[in-house]
Amino acid sequence: MAALTTPWSKHHKKVTRAAAGGLPYSLSNSFAQPLTNVELLSMTKDRGDVELLEEWSNHSLEYTPNGGSEDLRVEIAKLYGDAISAANVLVFPGAQVALQTAAFAFASNSHTIVFTPGYQSTVQAPLHAGGAVTNVPLSPSDSFTINLQTLQNAITPDTKYIVINQPYNPAGTLMTHSQYSSFLSLILSFNSGSITILSDEVYRLLEHSPARRLPSIVDSYPNGISCVTMSKPWGACGVTIGWLVSPNLSAIEKLKDVQYFGTACPSRASEIQAIMVLKSSDKILERNLKIINENKVLLNRFMEKFMEYFTWNVPDAGATCFIDCLPLSSAILGAELAEVGIGVKPAYCFCEEVYEEIEGYFRVGYGERGFKERLEKLEEFVEGKREEWDEILKNGERRR
Repeated sequence: MAALTTPWSKHHKKVTRAAAGGLPYSLSNSFAQPLTNVELLSMTKDRGDVELLEEWSNHSLEYTPNGGSEDLRVEIAKLYGDAISAANVLVFPGAQVALQTAAFAFASNSHTIVFTPGYQSTVQAPLHAGGAVTNVPLSPSDSFTINLQTLQNAITPDTKYIVINQPYNPAGTLMTHSQYSSFLSLILSFNSGSITILSDEVYRLLEHSPARRLPSIVDSYPNGISCVTMSKPWGACGVTIGWLVSPNLSAIEKLKDVQYFGTACPSRASEIQAIMVLKSSDKILERNLKIINENKVLLNRFMEKFMEYFTWNVPDAGATCFIDCLPLSSAILGAELAEVGIGVKPAYCFCEEVYEEIEGYFRVGYGERGFKERLEKLEEFVEGKREEWDEILKNGERRR
Protein backbone atom coordinates (compact mmCIF):
# COMPACT_ATOMS: atom_id res chain seq x y z
CA MET A 1 0.00 0.00 0.00
CA ALA A 2 1.32 3.45 -0.93
CA ALA A 3 1.15 6.39 1.47
CA LEU A 4 -2.02 8.44 1.20
CA THR A 5 -1.59 11.71 -0.68
CA THR A 6 -2.72 15.13 0.52
CA PRO A 7 -6.36 15.84 -0.36
CA TRP A 8 -6.36 18.14 -3.40
CA SER A 9 -9.31 20.10 -2.01
CA LYS A 10 -7.66 20.70 1.37
CA HIS A 11 -6.40 24.17 0.39
CA HIS A 12 -9.73 24.94 -1.26
CA LYS A 13 -11.57 24.18 1.99
CA LYS A 14 -9.35 26.66 3.81
CA VAL A 15 -9.92 29.33 1.17
CA THR A 16 -13.69 28.81 1.31
CA ARG A 17 -13.79 28.65 5.14
CA ALA A 18 -15.41 25.20 5.07
CA ALA A 19 -14.72 24.57 8.77
CA ALA A 20 -16.61 27.78 9.63
CA GLY A 21 -19.66 26.91 7.55
CA GLY A 22 -18.43 27.87 4.07
CA LEU A 23 -19.20 30.87 1.89
CA PRO A 24 -22.69 32.36 1.38
CA TYR A 25 -22.62 31.96 -2.43
CA SER A 26 -21.34 28.45 -3.10
CA LEU A 27 -20.91 27.48 -6.73
CA SER A 28 -18.76 24.52 -5.63
CA ASN A 29 -21.49 21.93 -5.08
CA SER A 30 -21.54 19.02 -7.49
CA PHE A 31 -24.89 17.40 -6.73
CA ALA A 32 -28.44 17.78 -7.98
CA GLN A 33 -31.05 19.49 -5.80
CA PRO A 34 -31.03 17.68 -2.43
CA LEU A 35 -34.15 15.91 -1.28
CA THR A 36 -35.64 16.33 2.18
CA ASN A 37 -36.83 13.35 4.16
CA VAL A 38 -40.32 14.91 4.24
CA GLU A 39 -40.36 14.95 0.41
CA LEU A 40 -39.15 11.37 0.28
CA LEU A 41 -41.78 10.08 2.71
CA SER A 42 -44.46 12.05 0.87
CA MET A 43 -43.51 10.47 -2.47
CA THR A 44 -43.59 7.02 -0.86
CA LYS A 45 -47.01 7.71 0.67
CA ASP A 46 -48.39 9.09 -2.63
CA ARG A 47 -47.21 5.90 -4.33
CA GLY A 48 -49.20 3.89 -1.79
CA ASP A 49 -46.14 2.00 -0.55
CA VAL A 50 -47.48 1.30 2.95
CA GLU A 51 -45.11 -1.63 3.49
CA LEU A 52 -42.04 0.53 2.96
CA LEU A 53 -43.36 3.25 5.26
CA GLU A 54 -43.95 0.63 7.97
CA GLU A 55 -40.44 -0.71 7.44
CA TRP A 56 -39.08 2.82 7.89
CA SER A 57 -40.90 3.22 11.22
CA ASN A 58 -40.23 -0.25 12.58
CA HIS A 59 -36.90 -1.49 11.17
CA SER A 60 -34.42 -3.25 13.38
CA LEU A 61 -31.05 -1.70 14.26
CA GLU A 62 -29.23 -5.00 13.81
CA TYR A 63 -26.48 -5.42 11.24
CA THR A 64 -27.42 -5.54 7.57
CA PRO A 65 -25.71 -8.16 5.37
CA ASN A 66 -22.22 -7.44 4.04
CA GLY A 67 -22.66 -5.88 0.63
CA GLY A 68 -26.20 -4.69 1.34
CA SER A 69 -29.65 -6.18 1.88
CA GLU A 70 -31.25 -8.03 -1.01
CA ASP A 71 -34.26 -5.73 -1.34
CA LEU A 72 -31.99 -2.73 -2.04
CA ARG A 73 -29.76 -4.73 -4.39
CA VAL A 74 -32.86 -5.82 -6.34
CA GLU A 75 -33.88 -2.16 -6.81
CA ILE A 76 -30.37 -1.15 -7.90
CA ALA A 77 -30.20 -4.01 -10.43
CA LYS A 78 -33.27 -2.56 -12.18
CA LEU A 79 -31.11 0.38 -13.33
CA TYR A 80 -29.13 -1.98 -15.59
CA GLY A 81 -29.77 -4.55 -18.30
CA ASP A 82 -31.24 -8.04 -17.98
CA ALA A 83 -27.84 -9.62 -17.25
CA ILE A 84 -27.61 -7.75 -13.94
CA SER A 85 -29.38 -9.14 -10.87
CA ALA A 86 -29.06 -8.54 -7.14
CA ALA A 87 -26.12 -10.98 -7.12
CA ASN A 88 -24.14 -8.56 -9.31
CA VAL A 89 -24.51 -5.62 -6.88
CA LEU A 90 -22.43 -4.61 -3.84
CA VAL A 91 -23.70 -1.78 -1.63
CA PHE A 92 -21.41 0.63 0.25
CA PRO A 93 -21.88 3.63 2.56
CA GLY A 94 -21.22 6.05 -0.32
CA ALA A 95 -18.95 5.84 -3.37
CA GLN A 96 -15.63 6.87 -1.78
CA VAL A 97 -15.04 3.52 -0.10
CA ALA A 98 -16.39 1.74 -3.19
CA LEU A 99 -13.70 3.35 -5.37
CA GLN A 100 -11.03 2.37 -2.86
CA THR A 101 -12.33 -1.19 -2.61
CA ALA A 102 -12.23 -1.64 -6.38
CA ALA A 103 -8.68 -0.27 -6.53
CA PHE A 104 -7.41 -2.64 -3.83
CA ALA A 105 -9.11 -5.55 -5.60
CA PHE A 106 -7.76 -4.87 -9.10
CA ALA A 107 -4.91 -2.32 -9.05
CA SER A 108 -2.61 -3.41 -6.23
CA ASN A 109 -0.16 -5.51 -8.24
CA SER A 110 -0.68 -4.25 -11.76
CA HIS A 111 -0.52 -1.25 -14.07
CA THR A 112 -3.47 1.14 -14.06
CA ILE A 113 -4.41 3.97 -16.42
CA VAL A 114 -6.38 6.95 -15.09
CA PHE A 115 -7.34 10.30 -16.61
CA THR A 116 -6.84 13.79 -15.23
CA PRO A 117 -8.17 16.27 -14.27
CA GLY A 118 -10.71 14.37 -12.23
CA TYR A 119 -12.20 13.56 -8.87
CA GLN A 120 -9.28 12.66 -6.61
CA SER A 121 -10.62 9.34 -5.32
CA THR A 122 -11.35 8.21 -8.88
CA VAL A 123 -7.87 9.20 -10.03
CA GLN A 124 -5.71 8.28 -7.04
CA ALA A 125 -7.34 5.24 -5.42
CA PRO A 126 -5.18 2.88 -7.59
CA LEU A 127 -2.07 4.74 -6.42
CA HIS A 128 -3.13 4.35 -2.77
CA ALA A 129 -3.59 0.64 -3.43
CA GLY A 130 0.08 0.40 -4.35
CA GLY A 131 -0.21 -0.14 -8.08
CA ALA A 132 1.81 1.42 -10.90
CA VAL A 133 -0.30 4.24 -12.32
CA THR A 134 -0.12 6.19 -15.58
CA ASN A 135 -1.96 9.53 -15.57
CA VAL A 136 -3.24 10.50 -19.02
CA PRO A 137 -4.08 14.23 -19.24
CA LEU A 138 -7.32 15.17 -20.94
CA SER A 139 -7.49 18.27 -23.12
CA PRO A 140 -10.20 20.92 -23.48
CA SER A 141 -9.39 20.94 -27.20
CA ASP A 142 -10.80 17.36 -27.27
CA SER A 143 -13.78 18.35 -25.07
CA PHE A 144 -12.04 16.41 -22.28
CA THR A 145 -12.76 13.11 -24.04
CA ILE A 146 -10.27 10.27 -24.21
CA ASN A 147 -7.81 10.41 -27.11
CA LEU A 148 -7.69 6.79 -28.24
CA GLN A 149 -4.20 7.00 -29.72
CA THR A 150 -2.85 8.42 -26.46
CA LEU A 151 -4.64 5.67 -24.54
CA GLN A 152 -3.29 2.97 -26.84
CA ASN A 153 0.24 4.28 -26.32
CA ALA A 154 -0.24 4.13 -22.53
CA ILE A 155 -1.39 0.49 -22.41
CA THR A 156 1.34 -2.03 -21.56
CA PRO A 157 1.30 -5.83 -21.19
CA ASP A 158 0.95 -5.23 -17.43
CA THR A 159 -2.13 -3.02 -17.74
CA LYS A 160 -4.95 -4.74 -15.86
CA TYR A 161 -7.13 -1.81 -14.75
CA ILE A 162 -8.44 1.33 -16.46
CA VAL A 163 -10.54 3.93 -14.66
CA ILE A 164 -12.86 6.19 -16.65
CA ASN A 165 -15.49 8.75 -15.69
CA GLN A 166 -18.56 9.16 -17.92
CA PRO A 167 -20.33 11.58 -17.73
CA TYR A 168 -17.16 13.47 -16.91
CA ASN A 169 -16.53 15.46 -13.76
CA PRO A 170 -15.58 18.33 -13.66
CA ALA A 171 -16.50 19.42 -17.22
CA GLY A 172 -19.87 17.69 -17.64
CA THR A 173 -18.87 16.41 -21.08
CA LEU A 174 -19.71 12.99 -22.44
CA MET A 175 -18.36 10.66 -25.10
CA THR A 176 -20.51 10.23 -28.18
CA HIS A 177 -21.91 6.75 -28.81
CA SER A 178 -19.37 6.33 -31.58
CA GLN A 179 -16.45 7.35 -29.35
CA TYR A 180 -17.65 5.00 -26.62
CA SER A 181 -17.88 2.11 -29.06
CA SER A 182 -14.38 2.82 -30.39
CA PHE A 183 -13.03 3.00 -26.84
CA LEU A 184 -14.49 -0.40 -25.95
CA SER A 185 -13.24 -1.94 -29.21
CA LEU A 186 -9.74 -0.73 -28.38
CA ILE A 187 -9.79 -2.26 -24.89
CA LEU A 188 -11.25 -5.54 -26.21
CA SER A 189 -8.32 -5.80 -28.62
CA PHE A 190 -5.89 -6.17 -25.70
CA ASN A 191 -5.73 -9.66 -24.19
CA SER A 192 -9.27 -10.44 -25.38
CA GLY A 193 -10.79 -7.86 -23.09
CA SER A 194 -9.15 -9.12 -19.88
CA ILE A 195 -8.51 -5.55 -18.66
CA THR A 196 -10.95 -4.51 -15.94
CA ILE A 197 -12.62 -1.14 -16.58
CA LEU A 198 -14.05 0.77 -13.65
CA SER A 199 -16.48 3.41 -14.89
CA ASP A 200 -17.30 6.19 -12.44
CA GLU A 201 -20.92 6.71 -13.53
CA VAL A 202 -22.11 8.90 -10.68
CA TYR A 203 -23.64 11.44 -13.12
CA ARG A 204 -25.27 8.87 -15.39
CA LEU A 205 -29.06 9.47 -15.71
CA LEU A 206 -28.43 13.24 -15.67
CA GLU A 207 -27.80 13.56 -19.41
CA HIS A 208 -29.32 16.85 -20.53
CA SER A 209 -30.72 15.09 -23.58
CA PRO A 210 -31.75 11.42 -23.08
CA ALA A 211 -30.42 10.58 -26.56
CA ARG A 212 -26.88 11.26 -25.30
CA ARG A 213 -27.05 8.61 -22.57
CA LEU A 214 -24.44 5.89 -22.96
CA PRO A 215 -25.01 2.30 -21.90
CA SER A 216 -23.50 1.52 -18.51
CA ILE A 217 -20.12 -0.17 -18.72
CA VAL A 218 -21.70 -3.28 -17.14
CA ASP A 219 -24.10 -3.57 -20.07
CA SER A 220 -21.32 -3.02 -22.60
CA TYR A 221 -18.18 -4.83 -21.45
CA PRO A 222 -17.79 -8.21 -19.72
CA ASN A 223 -15.12 -7.01 -17.27
CA GLY A 224 -16.76 -3.69 -16.46
CA ILE A 225 -17.52 -2.28 -13.02
CA SER A 226 -19.97 0.57 -12.56
CA CYS A 227 -19.60 2.90 -9.55
CA VAL A 228 -22.61 5.03 -8.53
CA THR A 229 -23.71 7.14 -5.57
CA MET A 230 -27.15 8.44 -4.64
CA SER A 231 -25.92 11.99 -4.09
CA LYS A 232 -25.51 13.09 -7.71
CA PRO A 233 -28.58 12.26 -9.88
CA TRP A 234 -31.07 11.96 -7.03
CA GLY A 235 -29.75 14.62 -4.63
CA ALA A 236 -29.86 12.04 -1.83
CA CYS A 237 -26.47 13.04 -0.41
CA GLY A 238 -27.24 12.32 3.24
CA VAL A 239 -28.48 8.82 2.49
CA THR A 240 -24.79 7.91 1.99
CA ILE A 241 -25.43 4.90 -0.21
CA GLY A 242 -23.27 3.95 -3.19
CA TRP A 243 -22.62 0.73 -5.06
CA LEU A 244 -20.45 -1.29 -7.40
CA VAL A 245 -22.01 -3.46 -10.09
CA SER A 246 -20.33 -5.99 -12.38
CA PRO A 247 -21.62 -8.69 -14.76
CA ASN A 248 -18.58 -10.76 -13.73
CA LEU A 249 -19.49 -12.68 -10.56
CA SER A 250 -15.87 -13.64 -9.90
CA ALA A 251 -15.08 -9.90 -9.86
CA ILE A 252 -17.93 -9.38 -7.37
CA GLU A 253 -16.47 -12.13 -5.16
CA LYS A 254 -13.06 -10.46 -5.26
CA LEU A 255 -14.63 -7.12 -4.37
CA LYS A 256 -16.49 -8.76 -1.47
CA ASP A 257 -13.23 -10.08 -0.04
CA VAL A 258 -11.71 -6.60 -0.05
CA GLN A 259 -14.92 -4.95 1.15
CA TYR A 260 -14.82 -7.15 4.25
CA PHE A 261 -11.81 -5.19 5.55
CA GLY A 262 -13.11 -1.74 4.71
CA THR A 263 -16.80 -1.49 5.57
CA ALA A 264 -18.90 -4.18 7.17
CA CYS A 265 -22.38 -3.08 6.13
CA PRO A 266 -24.57 -0.04 5.44
CA SER A 267 -27.16 1.34 7.85
CA ARG A 268 -30.62 -0.17 7.43
CA ALA A 269 -32.17 3.30 7.71
CA SER A 270 -30.03 4.42 4.76
CA GLU A 271 -30.98 1.32 2.79
CA ILE A 272 -34.69 2.00 3.28
CA GLN A 273 -34.29 5.62 2.24
CA ALA A 274 -32.33 4.45 -0.83
CA ILE A 275 -35.15 2.08 -1.79
CA MET A 276 -37.64 4.95 -1.42
CA VAL A 277 -35.48 7.12 -3.68
CA LEU A 278 -35.12 4.44 -6.36
CA LYS A 279 -38.84 3.67 -6.37
CA SER A 280 -39.47 7.40 -7.02
CA SER A 281 -36.51 7.71 -9.38
CA ASP A 282 -38.39 8.90 -12.47
CA LYS A 283 -40.12 11.70 -10.58
CA ILE A 284 -36.93 12.84 -8.84
CA LEU A 285 -34.84 12.76 -12.02
CA GLU A 286 -37.49 14.70 -13.95
CA ARG A 287 -37.44 17.42 -11.27
CA ASN A 288 -33.66 17.57 -11.08
CA LEU A 289 -33.14 17.68 -14.85
CA LYS A 290 -35.65 20.52 -15.09
CA ILE A 291 -33.64 22.51 -12.53
CA ILE A 292 -30.35 21.68 -14.26
CA ASN A 293 -31.56 22.61 -17.75
CA GLU A 294 -33.09 25.88 -16.51
CA ASN A 295 -29.81 26.75 -14.78
CA LYS A 296 -27.86 25.80 -17.89
CA VAL A 297 -29.79 28.48 -19.81
CA LEU A 298 -28.62 31.03 -17.22
CA LEU A 299 -25.05 29.76 -17.55
CA ASN A 300 -25.15 30.08 -21.33
CA ARG A 301 -26.28 33.71 -20.99
CA PHE A 302 -23.47 34.38 -18.54
CA MET A 303 -20.89 32.85 -20.89
CA GLU A 304 -22.20 34.85 -23.86
CA LYS A 305 -22.17 38.09 -21.87
CA PHE A 306 -18.58 37.61 -20.72
CA MET A 307 -17.15 35.72 -23.69
CA GLU A 308 -14.04 37.92 -23.69
CA TYR A 309 -13.13 36.60 -20.22
CA PHE A 310 -14.31 32.98 -20.20
CA THR A 311 -14.47 29.92 -22.45
CA TRP A 312 -15.80 26.40 -21.85
CA ASN A 313 -16.84 23.12 -23.35
CA VAL A 314 -20.64 23.25 -23.16
CA PRO A 315 -21.68 20.46 -20.74
CA ASP A 316 -23.79 17.56 -21.97
CA ALA A 317 -24.60 15.89 -18.67
CA GLY A 318 -24.48 16.16 -14.92
CA ALA A 319 -24.61 19.24 -12.73
CA THR A 320 -21.09 20.66 -13.18
CA CYS A 321 -19.13 22.53 -15.83
CA PHE A 322 -15.46 23.54 -16.19
CA ILE A 323 -14.90 27.18 -17.17
CA ASP A 324 -11.62 28.73 -18.30
CA CYS A 325 -10.85 32.19 -16.89
CA LEU A 326 -8.64 33.92 -19.48
CA PRO A 327 -7.33 36.84 -17.36
CA LEU A 328 -6.42 34.88 -14.20
CA SER A 329 -5.28 31.46 -13.07
CA SER A 330 -8.13 29.67 -11.32
CA ALA A 331 -6.13 29.67 -8.06
CA ILE A 332 -6.04 33.48 -8.03
CA LEU A 333 -9.64 33.75 -9.20
CA GLY A 334 -10.82 31.33 -6.50
CA ALA A 335 -9.06 33.31 -3.76
CA GLU A 336 -10.46 36.64 -5.02
CA LEU A 337 -13.99 35.23 -5.27
CA ALA A 338 -13.77 33.84 -1.73
CA GLU A 339 -13.06 37.35 -0.45
CA VAL A 340 -16.51 38.44 -1.66
CA GLY A 341 -18.26 35.28 -0.44
CA ILE A 342 -18.33 33.23 -3.67
CA GLY A 343 -17.01 29.67 -3.78
CA VAL A 344 -15.80 27.87 -6.91
CA LYS A 345 -13.44 24.91 -7.29
CA PRO A 346 -10.12 25.81 -8.98
CA ALA A 347 -8.17 23.42 -11.20
CA TYR A 348 -5.88 22.40 -8.33
CA CYS A 349 -8.84 20.48 -6.83
CA PHE A 350 -8.73 18.06 -9.77
CA CYS A 351 -5.08 17.16 -10.33
CA GLU A 352 -1.85 16.87 -8.39
CA GLU A 353 0.01 19.19 -10.75
CA VAL A 354 -1.95 21.79 -12.70
CA TYR A 355 -0.69 21.80 -16.28
CA GLU A 356 -0.73 24.99 -18.33
CA GLU A 357 -3.66 24.01 -20.53
CA ILE A 358 -6.05 23.92 -17.56
CA GLU A 359 -4.59 26.47 -15.12
CA GLY A 360 -7.44 28.92 -15.76
CA TYR A 361 -10.19 26.31 -15.31
CA PHE A 362 -12.57 26.25 -12.36
CA ARG A 363 -15.61 24.08 -11.70
CA VAL A 364 -19.09 25.49 -11.24
CA GLY A 365 -21.99 23.41 -9.93
CA TYR A 366 -25.46 24.34 -11.20
CA GLY A 367 -27.75 21.59 -9.95
CA GLU A 368 -29.59 23.50 -7.23
CA ARG A 369 -32.54 25.87 -7.00
CA GLY A 370 -30.42 28.67 -5.46
CA PHE A 371 -28.13 28.84 -8.48
CA LYS A 372 -29.60 32.03 -10.00
CA GLU A 373 -28.75 34.17 -6.97
CA ARG A 374 -25.23 32.76 -6.79
CA LEU A 375 -24.60 33.31 -10.49
CA GLU A 376 -25.85 36.90 -10.18
CA LYS A 377 -23.27 37.46 -7.45
CA LEU A 378 -20.55 36.10 -9.75
CA GLU A 379 -21.79 38.37 -12.56
CA GLU A 380 -21.60 41.36 -10.23
CA PHE A 381 -17.98 40.44 -9.39
CA VAL A 382 -17.00 40.13 -13.06
CA GLU A 383 -18.62 43.48 -13.93
CA GLY A 384 -16.42 45.10 -11.29
CA LYS A 385 -13.30 43.52 -12.80
CA ARG A 386 -13.77 44.61 -16.42
CA GLU A 387 -11.19 47.40 -16.44
CA GLU A 388 -8.56 45.35 -14.61
CA TRP A 389 -9.13 42.25 -16.73
CA ASP A 390 -9.15 44.19 -20.00
CA GLU A 391 -5.69 45.48 -19.12
CA ILE A 392 -4.42 41.97 -18.38
CA LEU A 393 -5.79 40.64 -21.66
CA LYS A 394 -4.33 43.60 -23.53
CA ASN A 395 -0.90 42.62 -22.21
CA GLY A 396 -1.50 39.10 -23.49
CA GLU A 397 -0.56 37.11 -20.40
CA ARG A 398 -2.75 35.49 -17.76
CA ARG A 399 -1.99 36.56 -14.18
CA ARG A 400 -0.69 33.58 -12.24
